[in-house]
Amino acid sequence: MEQATSATGTAIVLGGGGVFGATQVGMLRALLESGIRPGLVVGTSVGAINGAAIAAEPSIAGVENLAALWASLAESGMFTENVLARAGTLARYRTHLYSAAPLRKLLHAHLPATFADLAVGFQCVAASIERAGAHWFISGPLTEAVMASAAVPGLLPPVVIDGEHFLDGGLVHSIPVGRALALGAREVYVLHIGRIEQPLKPPRSLWDVCLTSFELARRHRFVEEMANLPADVRVHVLPSGEEKMPLVSIRYRSARAVAARMQRGYQAAAEYLSAQPDTA
Repeated sequence: MEQATSATGTAIVLGGGGVFGATQVGMLRALLESGIRPGLVVGTSVGAINGAAIAAEPSIAGVENLAALWASLAESGMFTENVLARAGTLARYRTHLYSAAPLRKLLHAHLPATFADLAVGFQCVAASIERAGAHWFISGPLTEAVMASAAVPGLLPPVVIDGEHFLDGGLVHSIPVGRALALGAREVYVLHIGRIEQPLKPPRSLWDVCLTSFELARRHRFVEEMANLPADVRVHVLPSGEEKMPLVSIRYRSARAVAARMQRGYQAAAEYLSAQPDTA
């Protein structure tokens, strides 16, 4: 039997952000240590990776499994800084710099086979090229769905499922709070990587125009959903612990800093949760 497609109660929503998503691992640890167990997990892009892992085992042991996955990323060869290797991949495929094989192998090792094997409800989103819109994965093979949601344009190849091509879910839902609400959640914990904590400023150069435009396109849906929350819903946007985040980064060499990023996310989220009257 496949998992239910609706949920009530508490939801965790995990946004995108590449290797900066290590921040969410620390946030998840803080949530679980506070006694918060979700009935629903919704993720996009790297948040789909983290979300699937915690939906499989919503416990401290699940966080440890996820931390081990992140520790393996730097050793897997996926984020190699070898210029010749990246140039070779680009020359061969013409659409992306990195092979998806190392990430797929890691996900197979750390995630259950299907959505039905998860302990709590989980959904992730990807952008369908053919339909020019969002596609929500709710059942079937888990790794391919997560790969589709995390297929960063230009870095990883589109994922083909049943003849349809998918790219990163952040293109259509950067932080999908609305999806959790539509599925019945009334207490929502938002885990992000830190960009939304930084207000946008008018651009001062052509490069700034490009970055700001991209961030507006990525952020506006979340801003609108947060501005129109139902009266009976509580949404907690956990602090990331990051003082400054780039609006765009394709420098995956920052994977070396994942442990420190996890710790900052943990400390910031733990302090926030300890100040809430309804959390232990």
